[in-house]
Amino acid sequence: MSVREEFDEWAASGRDKGMEERHWHTAKHVLARMPVEAGDTVLDLGTGSGYALRALRQRDVGRAYGLDGAPEMARNARSYTEDDRVGYVVGDFGSLPFATDSVDHVFSMEAFYYSADPLETLAEVRRVLRPGGTFYCAVNYYEENTYSHAWQDSISVEMTRWSREDYRRNFREAGLVVAEQDNVADREIEIPDAAAFPTEEFDTREEMVERYRRLGTLLTVGVAP
Repeated sequence: MSVREEFDEWAASGRDKGMEERHWHTAKHVLARMPVEAGDTVLDLGTGSGYALRALRQRDVGRAYGLDGAPEMARNARSYTEDDRVGYVVGDFGSLPFATDSVDHVFSMEAFYYSADPLETLAEVRRVLRPGGTFYCAVNYYEENTYSHAWQDSISVEMTRWSREDYRRNFREAGLVVAEQDNVADREIEIPDAAAFPTEEFDTREEMVERYRRLGTLLTVGVAP
C-alpha cells in the first residue's frame, strides 16, 4: 500500500484527529521553540490534520503551507482551518512544489520517516529554505527508542529508522547546519505507580518513564547557511 492509500484510509476513519491528540503532547513544545517571526513563510511537511499550522497562525505568520501525500488528509485539514493565510497542498516529500529560497521555516512531526527517499527529502528542504531558515524535524520512531521499533509491523508503508547520529550526519551532508538536537519529553502521559505494572505495553514503571520522559520525541534542528 502506498503512503497515499494508507493515510487516505486514516483520514477517512478519523485517525488524523487521533494523531493530532497524541502528537500535540510534544509538538507544542517544538513549535514554541521555532524562531517564527511576523510575516515568515512556514511549511509543515506531513501536515496531517493541520494542527501545527493552526497553532502557528497565532504568531502572525505571513503564509503557512501544509503538505501531505494523502489527498484526504489535506482535505480534512482544510476543513478544520478557517484562515486564508493557511493553505494545504498534496505533494511528494521528494519534490516539494515550492521555489528555491522561498520558505523561512520547515516543521515536520512524526512524518519524515515515511519519505520514500529521506536523503532526497533533506535535499529538497535545503533547496526551499532561505539562508538562515530552519528545519525542525521531530520523530518518535528512531533507533534509540526501542519501544517504537514494532511500529513498522502495524503499517504497510516502509519506514526509515535512523539513529540520532544518522540524523546529524545526513542533515550535514544535505547542507544543513545542525544547530541543536535533543529529546523532548512527553510529560502529559500519566505514569502509574510501580504496583500497577506490568501493563499491556510495559513490564516495569522504569520502562515507561524511559519511553516518555527520557526518550520522548527526538528533535533535530537544521539551519540553512
